[in-house]
Amino acid sequence: MAINTGEDEQGLRKIMDMTRMISVGLLLLHSYYFFYQVFQTWHLTAPIGERLLLNIAHTGLFNSFQKAKVIALAFLTLSLMGARGKKGERYNYRSATIYLVLGLVFYFGSCLVLLVGGIPPEPMTVTYMAGTGLGYILVMAGGAMLTRVIRDRLRPEVFNTDNETFPQEERLLVNEYSINLPAEYQLRGKTRRSWLNIINGRRGILLMGSPGSGKSWFIIENIIRQLIEKRFCLFIYDFKYPELSTLAYNHYLKHRKAYKVPPTFYCVNFRDAAASNRCNPLHPSLLEDILDAMEASKTILLSINRTWANKQGDFWVESPINFLAAVFWFLRKYQDGAYCTLPHAIELIQLPYDKLFTMLNTEPEVQTLVGPFLSGYLNDNMETVDSQMASVRIPLARLASPQLYYILSGNDFTLDINNPVAPKIVCLGNDPVKSEALAPVISLFCDRMNKVINQKGKAKCSTIYDEFGTIRVSSIQTVIATGRSNDIIPVIALQDFSQLKKVYSKEEAETIFNMTGNIISGQVSGETAKMLSERFPKTMQDRESLSINSSDISISKSKQLEASIPPSTIASLSSGEFIGLVADNPDQPITLKAIHAKVINDTAKINRERAAYLPLPHGLGMDKHLAIQENYRCIKHDIKNIVEAVMEELLNDPEIEHLVIKK
Repeated sequence: MAINTGEDEQGLRKIMDMTRMISVGLLLLHSYYFFYQVFQTWHLTAPIGERLLLNIAHTGLFNSFQKAKVIALAFLTLSLMGARGKKGERYNYRSATIYLVLGLVFYFGSCLVLLVGGIPPEPMTVTYMAGTGLGYILVMAGGAMLTRVIRDRLRPEVFNTDNETFPQEERLLVNEYSINLPAEYQLRGKTRRSWLNIINGRRGILLMGSPGSGKSWFIIENIIRQLIEKRFCLFIYDFKYPELSTLAYNHYLKHRKAYKVPPTFYCVNFRDAAASNRCNPLHPSLLEDILDAMEASKTILLSINRTWANKQGDFWVESPINFLAAVFWFLRKYQDGAYCTLPHAIELIQLPYDKLFTMLNTEPEVQTLVGPFLSGYLNDNMETVDSQMASVRIPLARLASPQLYYILSGNDFTLDINNPVAPKIVCLGNDPVKSEALAPVISLFCDRMNKVINQKGKAKCSTIYDEFGTIRVSSIQTVIATGRSNDIIPVIALQDFSQLKKVYSKEEAETIFNMTGNIISGQVSGETAKMLSERFPKTMQDRESLSINSSDISISKSKQLEASIPPSTIASLSSGEFIGLVADNPDQPITLKAIHAKVINDTAKINRERAAYLPLPHGLGMDKHLAIQENYRCIKHDIKNIVEAVMEELLNDPEIEHLVIKK
């Protein structure tokens, strides 16, 4: 191994100096030979110089005018090749090239002065020698500058973009349940075509992205189109109704004949009850035992009081849940559920304490649930009773509107959307202006539906929740965990992980996030970006460092295992650009599961289709509006009749007369 020492450096420097001196000597001899008469005039000649010139001339050095100059330039070049100038970032090839070009122009162009007539020999010689010397100096300066330029600079990339790219799946992988979106991605500065293949959506699809990131336009709408084309039954929670509902309806009209059993399209419209189908989420068939009533009660109250999600088990949380469950189960048992609807429950809860507790006390299965309330009431502990009852009465009173009563008390369709005999496509619309008030009702719809569809022997279906953070669907965990075996594809779309923690407890939110097999995200930031970044496999990335000393530079290159998609990259994604991880199948393994690509939409085609969309089917106009008011009055009358019938039965039967609560 060669070792550089100070003696080596000094010896090389002497050789370079000698080469440069030879170059200068040749240039002087060239001028002395071709302008000898002028030097004689200046008395700068000597006999020994004449003999030396004659001997050198015999070598052929002066056979042509430019030969000696070319050789002198060659020696200068050799001297510069061995030079090691002090490196500096201010030096660049452009400046060095300018010096070299100007130098060569003066060096060889100085002979043009010889072609100009009328100039005396002495001024002509001085001008020629000055031009040649200036050119020589410029060439030497330019060459020296070249030795000071940092040739191996660091990559000019500012944000490490190329290093964070990685190969992605470019194959189109299709199966009965797949969702395939064309995309393009960057790999080492080159744009390549790829496919976003969600081949196992039954393991759950979690879609995140801030407003405007393109969740609906690029992902959700394409999912709806492809699932209808693959003959899926659908449930769509349409937060910005009727955008997704109109898309689903028109795509349903286009492909319904392809279904083995054509599905029926239903739409629940809370903005306009007259244009809505009716459905009772507390239908007796959905409440098989008191535990179902408890789940329904929990869904409604935790959706209304979002802070309760982190206080489950607390007395002030569990008591109202138990009481509302008792009301549901009483209506379910009374006349075999003929009045088992949420509107009837709301009206029943508003009864005076004597009548309300008497009604519930007649049902043996709910006496245990009502017992603490009844005991407090009879013992004049009214402060506690009023507080517990207010937790149920006040929030449910917000739902006491004729429009909601009408929608929630009918049976146009049932929630078994994946019934093989009667498949359905159901769109449940929200109203952003009333989203807070409607959240408990929509949450109840979704929870009851998940219980029905997650069973064996059903048709393949998908539940799509747009803006999932606006509702509370506790059963979604069960669907993600077990729905795969029942051919259910749950699609959850929300803006940020923090939305989940607002509606659910921290543990529930983390469970949903961690259980989902397919995660796709647009631009998000903060904790969500960090959590997503940690899920992606790390990649080996190039690292460089630059060290400049007095005569040379040193570039250190290494490879380090770094995050393939850091949080800062996720926080700066453009609209339509998504990152994600997809799950595979045993028979369709995917090695490249990570995604960082821009989804490609055929905008022109989509706009043409939208222009031809038919509006959603409307209601029956004024007749239906009259029916809404009549239904509202009828529900209130039903509760009055139930109270009278129960009280009459109790008072006329001495054996059960003790159940009447009097204070």
